[in-house]
Amino acid sequence: MKTSRARIHRIRFLAGLLACACVFVAEFWPPSLLARFDNDLKDFLLRIMADSSPEERLVVVDIDDDSIARLGPWPWPRGRIADLTELLLTDYQARAVGLDIVFPEARDTEGDLRLSVLAEYAPVALAQVFDSTPRYPNLALGLPVASPPVPAAAGMRAFGYIANHPALRRARCVGNIGYQPDPDGVLRHIPWSVHHADRNYPHFAAVLLGCAATPPVDLAFPFAEDGKPWRIPFRRALEAYIVLPAAAILRQELPPELVSGRFVVIGSSSLGQGDRVSIPLAPLVSGVTVHAQSISALLDLAEGRARPPWNARPLLFLWTLATVVAWIFLMARLSVWRGMLLLLCWAVAWMLLAGWGFLYQAEGSLLAPLLGYFLLLVTIVPYEWRQAQKRGRRTRKTLSHYVAQPVLEEMERQGQMYSLVPTLREVTVLIADMEGYTRLTSALSLEDAARLTRDFLGCLTRPVLENGGTLDRYSGDGMVAFWGAPFDCPDHADRAVDAALRIQQEIRALNREQARRNLPVIRARIGIESGQALVGDLGTEFRSTYTAVGDCINFASRLESAARNQPFSLVIGAEANTRLRRHATLFAGSIRLRDTDTVIRIYTLPEGSEDREERR
Repeated sequence: MKTSRARIHRIRFLAGLLACACVFVAEFWPPSLLARFDNDLKDFLLRIMADSSPEERLVVVDIDDDSIARLGPWPWPRGRIADLTELLLTDYQARAVGLDIVFPEARDTEGDLRLSVLAEYAPVALAQVFDSTPRYPNLALGLPVASPPVPAAAGMRAFGYIANHPALRRARCVGNIGYQPDPDGVLRHIPWSVHHADRNYPHFAAVLLGCAATPPVDLAFPFAEDGKPWRIPFRRALEAYIVLPAAAILRQELPPELVSGRFVVIGSSSLGQGDRVSIPLAPLVSGVTVHAQSISALLDLAEGRARPPWNARPLLFLWTLATVVAWIFLMARLSVWRGMLLLLCWAVAWMLLAGWGFLYQAEGSLLAPLLGYFLLLVTIVPYEWRQAQKRGRRTRKTLSHYVAQPVLEEMERQGQMYSLVPTLREVTVLIADMEGYTRLTSALSLEDAARLTRDFLGCLTRPVLENGGTLDRYSGDGMVAFWGAPFDCPDHADRAVDAALRIQQEIRALNREQARRNLPVIRARIGIESGQALVGDLGTEFRSTYTAVGDCINFASRLESAARNQPFSLVIGAEANTRLRRHATLFAGSIRLRDTDTVIRIYTLPEGSEDREERR
């Protein structure tokens, strides 16, 4: 008893260490599936907690499909873009204007000049795109505008760019609008700064906010110093933003109060622009929505409405360690069900704490501690008894679909209930099929066809189970069975032949019933062969079954098919014939196996001559 208790204590201790180690790995090197679930859960929290109150500090001016229809196709003349920008700054009194548009080529001399003057002297932020994917050759359009040189380690590395044409090089505010979605295609992070050719290029949202000052300032946020991508909080619902059509601004159809004193971002939701991304709040939105969310989040930080991202990993590991140690200590005093309930309560408490922390910019996994709890759940509760019972129930339930009840009882008596592990066994395989099934059933009603199929499969199955065989599977109107596993069976070949003879008797009885009901008689083809096969619980994580895999199964199938060309319905292979002890066979010649060059000798039983009368 003391030894057993000591072993359980050791198992609990090791399981606790394993749980803590898994939490550590899941936090820093999460498997892709766990990371996907973690992000999906965070996205769900953002959707249900998004603030739908109006965003009063920001306006989005949308070059939508209606504006393009009213004012002309895209791209618009640069003079029209300059008109839109000037109107927003003068008549509408915008605080600053950001253009989510890149102008890599000069098109309109006068319009480009006006845009250049606005970008140099007015609170106007232009955009440029940096590419973090190595290409050959790398993208290099336009002339990027950078902040002063900085150390090479700062910022995310970029390999190429699409910038504005050289006439706009005097722009005082230019920000990067490039991004890289997460592996699942959802845009959650943006690079705070991008490093290219010994210079750093800040993000568009921060540039726009700094551009409102005279002279422009470089806004400093604590989380921007480590050069890591910034996770956008997405705290505002999409309907919280004021979105104004560009055509309505250009034609001055809207009151200035909608824009006055606010930051303005000009972008496009037109389908023709192709500027669409997936974000946690919606599967498909215009790219300008990401900039609007980023600007709102930075304004919240600057105004003290939100806190900057903070590292929640110490809290995560402290919580995990404390709860795991407490649970291991309490499990010696609690029942299994109470211990499981305690784990569930701690899991719920963690989810509430982690969800609250995430909404307040905590950086860390929501699901990592749950993985640790799950490992505790499956490795400790009372270990020896529970595991033995669980395996026994699982094996009995699985095998009950394939073997007869006496076989199960004998396996239990001999202590062989853990025979699901795949092993190489000597088996005899029986494969039976109805000849001309499609032709027969096509002439029957649906009810008669279904009844015939059930009755025929019953004729095949009963003899197999009565003779101690294992039912592998049904294949439409046929059946695969084998002897020699999971229960050792020295006379497996003879038992297979016994079952075949019994099947023929059952078929004859069924044919008498068919004739009485004026329905067509049927003929069963049977192939039997012996050999080695891999037998056990085989399959995938999605579905598994107790089955046999090997050449003898393929040979038995081809023997069954070959019976259609023989005057007898039972065909026995050479290997099975050498293992027969109670049945005398007749040599029936040699056949070439279908789809192969293999020629084998086949045998049948004297009783097989009875098939000839049926076939006539």
